[in-house]
This record gives sequence, C-alpha cells and structure tokens, in this order.
Amino acid sequence: MPIPEREAQILQMHAPLIVMTAQVCLGALPRQELDNVLAQLESMDKQLVAVICRLLSGERDASVLNGLDEDDRVIVSAILLGIQDPNTLPDSTQQADPVTAAPGLAAIIHAAAHGDVQALQVISQMAEQMTAAGGEMARTGGVMRKLVDGERDLDKLSEGMGAQGQSLMTSLVVELRKLSGH
Repeated sequence: MPIPEREAQILQMHAPLIVMTAQVCLGALPRQELDNVLAQLESMDKQLVAVICRLLSGERDASVLNGLDEDDRVIVSAILLGIQDPNTLPDSTQQADPVTAAPGLAAIIHAAAHGDVQALQVISQMAEQMTAAGGEMARTGGVMRKLVDGERDLDKLSEGMGAQGQSLMTSLVVELRKLSGH
C-alpha cells in the first residue's frame, strides 16, 4: 500500500530523527547522540520530545499516539514500526526535496494568511529555523512573512536565490494560487 504524499514528506523530512530514535530503542546506537538532538528539538516540539522519551523508557503501545498532531503521529508511528521491523525505517541518507514540500507548506501559509493562529506560529518557527540555517534556507525563511502577507511576485520572492530556491518559490506560488482559487 503506497504511503500518502503528505506522510511520505513528513517521513523524509524527519527520517534522521525517526531512524536515530528507533536505533537507540533497539540498542544499536548510544542514547547520548539522540539526547543532543532532543534538547534542540524540545524548544520547537515539547510534545514530540515527551513521547519520544516515553518510547525510550520502554513504552510501545498505541496510547503514545493519543493527543499528537498529524505530523507527530506520523513520526511516532514510523518509530514504533521501525522498532518492530527496522526494514521499514525511512532512508535517512536521502535529502528531502524542498519542492515536494510545497503543497504542505502552502497549506500552512494559506491558513496563517487567513487568521489561523497555530499555522502562524508554525510558519514563524519554520522561518526562524530556516533563517538560522543560513544560505539558501535563510533566504527562503526570509520570505515566509511576505508569502503570508500575500506577496506572489516570483521576482521579488526569489531574489538572490539559486535554482532550488527559485523552484521552491515557484511551486509555493502555484500551490497558493490553487488554494485561493486564482
């Protein structure tokens, strides 16, 4: 059964965390490496970190999924499945293609532009992370607010970006136009 596109994107974006957590739970990797990752992740997603800690302490039942948002549910389900069968773990060496993230990112931008407070918080956190990453990601993070505010001029949005950033901006604008019916 094929994985829905959105789930596949979530799995690919979080593959290193999923694989590392499953490997620590299986005793194949020391916990200290994961603890460093979790310390960084905690400021962005305390609930996910709390559930991962529950997994690390030996909890494996489906109740750990209760109360999680869609993204976190996909991540934790993949970790649980990977603990049962490591062959199911996503490839953590494959780089996620940012352009494939355009539909999901556009949906968050669209929701934020229409007053969804949670979406605005998510997009703000993403923009901060992108800006902190530097380079092309920083330029992309720098235009998130413009996208939320309704900017759709590709020349303005992709100014100073390389081919990958321009491609992402094009995909985002196309998806945003679909969502707004234009």
